[in-house]
Amino acid sequence: MFPLFFLAVGAIMAFLAVALGAFAAHGLRQKRDVSELQVFQTGVTYQMYHALAIIGVASLHFWQPQLLTLWVEVCFLVGIILFSGSLYLLTWTRVKRWGAVTPVGGIFFLLGWALLFVLALQHLNT
Repeated sequence: MFPLFFLAVGAIMAFLAVALGAFAAHGLRQKRDVSELQVFQTGVTYQMYHALAIIGVASLHFWQPQLLTLWVEVCFLVGIILFSGSLYLLTWTRVKRWGAVTPVGGIFFLLGWALLFVLALQHLNT
């Protein structure tokens, strides 16, 4: 069940990354300056990378179901919500406090990649 759920989540996150990227290119261009658009684009880029990572790990989860795989998927999803979401809110609202949330999302991304590394090491030793 979890692999299918995260496969769907990854697909939705990738879809939203494309939609938000198009929105930034066409809808925000007249409303925000270049530096604000770059912040928004950073959120889109990291969202797409990690959406694809969720899809890949969900595929791995089908092949080798483990609790650690689930934690990797959760870390990537929470990272998208906090990292990319805070950058979107920062750009949209221009409330600088949202920038304080971004590093927390980055920590979740790093934790997810570290856990994926641990998962790989576990399989090397088996």
